[in-house]
Amino acid sequence: MKTSINLNPTIVVIFGGTGDLNLRKLAPALYNLYSDGFMPEKYAIIGTARKKLSDDDFRNTIMEGVNSFSRSGKVKKEKWDKFAEHVYYTSVDVQAEETFGDLKKNIEKHQQEFGPNTQILYYLAVAPNLFPLIATCLSKYQLAEENTRIVIEKPFGRDLETAKELNNILTSIFTEKQIYRIDHYLGKETVQNIMAFRFANSFLEPLWNRTYIDHVQISVTEQLGVGERGGYYESAGALRDMIQNHLLQLLCLIGMETPVNFDADEIRNKKVDVLKAMRPFSPEDIRFSTVRGQYTKGWVEGKEVPGYRHETGVDPDSNTETFAAIKFFVDNWRWQGIPFYVRTGKRLFQTSSLITIQFKDVPHHIFPSAVSEHWQQNRLIISIQPEMSIRLQVQAKRPGLDMVLNPVDMVFDYKGTYSAQAPEAYETLLLDVMTGDQTQFMRADQVESAWELLMPVVNAWENKKSLSFPNYTADSWGPEDAEALIARDGFHWFTLPLNKD
Repeated sequence: MKTSINLNPTIVVIFGGTGDLNLRKLAPALYNLYSDGFMPEKYAIIGTARKKLSDDDFRNTIMEGVNSFSRSGKVKKEKWDKFAEHVYYTSVDVQAEETFGDLKKNIEKHQQEFGPNTQILYYLAVAPNLFPLIATCLSKYQLAEENTRIVIEKPFGRDLETAKELNNILTSIFTEKQIYRIDHYLGKETVQNIMAFRFANSFLEPLWNRTYIDHVQISVTEQLGVGERGGYYESAGALRDMIQNHLLQLLCLIGMETPVNFDADEIRNKKVDVLKAMRPFSPEDIRFSTVRGQYTKGWVEGKEVPGYRHETGVDPDSNTETFAAIKFFVDNWRWQGIPFYVRTGKRLFQTSSLITIQFKDVPHHIFPSAVSEHWQQNRLIISIQPEMSIRLQVQAKRPGLDMVLNPVDMVFDYKGTYSAQAPEAYETLLLDVMTGDQTQFMRADQVESAWELLMPVVNAWENKKSLSFPNYTADSWGPEDAEALIARDGFHWFTLPLNKD
């Protein structure tokens, strides 16, 4: 998070103001930014939804959200009262465009009070099918001028064609500089540290290539099932929900070339270069380099949980994958021939997000096998959750009279190094929107390049029903074929032990 700030007066308009995303994430993030001194001196937060609410009703609603979900705990009354003075509500039914007239009056009132430098941020915390409608209405009511920015949540389309359609609509109303496609994963503290770790340390760059790296793993696993999101998940699946955005963005951070500077477009150019260098999928590649799975019932922490097909809103004969594992290749000078293994899934044994870079073995073993029975290749492990850490695993001599080698960890962890509480991802990204920093936001060509890469897999999985579903038990590590995918190359999926210090 930035340590100093000088912001123009800002109006934040949240479409879907009474929805889950605002109550759980956006409102707590804005309150914490205010508490930590990162909101502008003059600002207004306007929530919108179809409900008829007074300003005070809306303030009480989001206070409940902040009390329940803020990292800083329950609000302090005096501080909350000052924050709430800047919070307002306007009833807007996006299906009835005339209600945008009321919103315009509310915005203009604050613009007159704040002055000509006021910037307006529209956060679309609503269903994706409403994005084009809201953008069009903002344009019709002259609410999409130069001083505005629009923030949209994933999914950015559900395939290449719909992503292009959405981008065409948005860019016909806003410039690319005004569009912020938010991926909350990129706001996580450890994810942001990947660039600092890679490009601020001179010893890493000479090793960050095919000569020294054996393979890369990116693993984002969840113990939870789909819960109340069954209806949404049926139209998405693990491939669309996680790999097309979160995991490919992590892959780009690991695979990108060194940028010339920290300019947002320079960094995003380097990410697009990775996506364009990734090897396209042939039908044979889809057969041997991809795995899909769907969970069945099982026991999690002593409680029986249903299978995916028995979750609320799910087709009893569903072909939707709740697990996906894919082997990618980046065909360029740095990475030629080095596999990038990516996996994600629900109802797995552990909730964790790990990036593992395994280095090649030493060219010649000078130690006899008897003293190195626990020999392990060097690994760099970037843990995003549950712990936030970066570990370098090396070989060392065990204390004692005998020469015995075993792996040890050289660890940087946030809790042990810093006493300050790390900001939530949405705090970081909302502040970036207010300051106009697009570094952590996806550009139109990034979105389309990611879809273009994955469309052969999307089409193959949708057009050919899996006869093996469900094929893994809840609280397992996924289908057996996922282990075979990486084992064929002589590797195995890496996990960190639970509660590891």
